This record gives sequence, structure tokens and C-alpha cells, in this order.
Amino acid sequence: MKTVNIYLIFNGNCGEAFQFYKNAFGGDFEMIAKFGEMPPQEGKELSEEDKEKIMHVKFPISAETVLYGSDSLTPEQQVTFGNNFSISINVDSKNEADHLFAKLSDGGNVKMPLQDTFWGAYFGMWTDQFGVNWMVNYDDPDKTQ
Repeated sequence: MKTVNIYLIFNGNCGEAFQFYKNAFGGDFEMIAKFGEMPPQEGKELSEEDKEKIMHVKFPISAETVLYGSDSLTPEQQVTFGNNFSISINVDSKNEADHLFAKLSDGGNVKMPLQDTFWGAYFGMWTDQFGVNWMVNYDDPDKTQ
């Protein structure tokens, strides 16, 4: 079964924002990872400040809804009203991810092609032809913990 959630993007204050949301909703973060925890990438050195920014936070706010978030790292990803969120689709199979990615990215701009990631998911991102940001994620049970 598919779930659809909102993924919020921040200009360096994701941790502060999610602490605010946690205080309002209660509960705990299911996951929080910083950019400094990523495997090194050739030619992409992070500053100490960027290493402390949030790469991904997952915060369940109900049985059906998860609030996700991240900080932006590059000037090209500078957050402004309207581009500070994505619709995140979690699917049950790679085939379903491939199908939705192909259909919803048609006529749009692919930001990250579907691919296996270091965190064990099959994941891709795009902006559709109407300017809406999307993500699709398949958590392969054989690759995730």
C-alpha cells in the first residue's frame, strides 16, 4: 500500500523546526541523520557547518502520517516559499516505484534518477511539469534494517 507524506526542506534550521514540531505533537523521531554521516563523495567536501545540517529526519505524527525533513546544502537548492516541500510516496515494490516515477516525471525535470542508495532504499526525485516536487521511495526489506 502506498503512503503519501510531506517532505519539508529548510535553510539550515531543520533541527530547530523539527524540535518545535516534536514539542507540539509529542512522540519521538524515528530517524535523524546529519550530512556529516554520509559516506565521503569524491570532489564534494563538506564544511563543518554543513556536516551538522540535517540530511534526513523522520517524525511519525500519527499512525498514518510521517513528517520528513532536510536542510538544503547548495545555493541552487535555496529554499523559498513554494519549493520548500516535496510530496513523498513510499511504495511496496521497485516496479511500483518505476511506474510512478515514469508517469509523474513525464514532462518534468528529474533531479535524481531512481537508484539504489547507501541507506538501502530505491529512491528518486523530480519536479513535475506543474512545478510540484516529488520523491518516490521503496525500502527494500532485504537491504534496510
